[in-house]
Amino acid sequence: MLNRVLIAEDLYLLRDGLVRLLQAHDFTVVGAVETGPELLKALIELRPDVSVVDVRLPPTLTDEGLKASLEARRKIPGLPILVLSQHVEQLYARELLADGTGGIGYLLKDRVFNADQFVDAVRRVAAGGTAMDPEVISKLLASNARNEPLAALTPREREVLEVMAEGRSNAAIAQRLYLSESAVAKHTANIFAKLDLAPSDDDNRRVLAVLTYLNSR
Repeated sequence: MLNRVLIAEDLYLLRDGLVRLLQAHDFTVVGAVETGPELLKALIELRPDVSVVDVRLPPTLTDEGLKASLEARRKIPGLPILVLSQHVEQLYARELLADGTGGIGYLLKDRVFNADQFVDAVRRVAAGGTAMDPEVISKLLASNARNEPLAALTPREREVLEVMAEGRSNAAIAQRLYLSESAVAKHTANIFAKLDLAPSDDDNRRVLAVLTYLNSR
């Protein structure tokens, strides 16, 4: 079971709250750090199953958490990272998604207050999947609305892609959008076709579909 988690958060109350929440859901917290340099060192030495990282950490309180995460993923490809941010930072989300290896997530801190959703996101990232905040995805998709191949999608296909980007299965997408699973499968096939993603038995096609849109310019 993937359950070794590292936490990087400079605010004591939130850091302590994350530790207690994850321990209550059977995670083993292998470390809780509060600065960018500490985070990079811990990521490389401990190689946790997943890390929950605040974007802004000391010493600069700008993007130290993100920089440390990206550097660690360059050294250890696919190292699972779930980034937390107070606001939607499109540039940060794009940077995190850029290597396309999966095992990444970007959530707004407000999501932490819904324990079930937050823990589900942590587990999905630990398993190598993606967990993108719906608000983050909406803004990223909207910012690319004038670019191909995004412009080729119908409004419904965009909705399907948005929920897909959260790491959801066809069944979950169907439930969210009040569609049949067969309708979701059809929309998904159309998305793959418009993105020119060849048929494959590998589920990475779903990740590639999301990354193509988020990284298009």
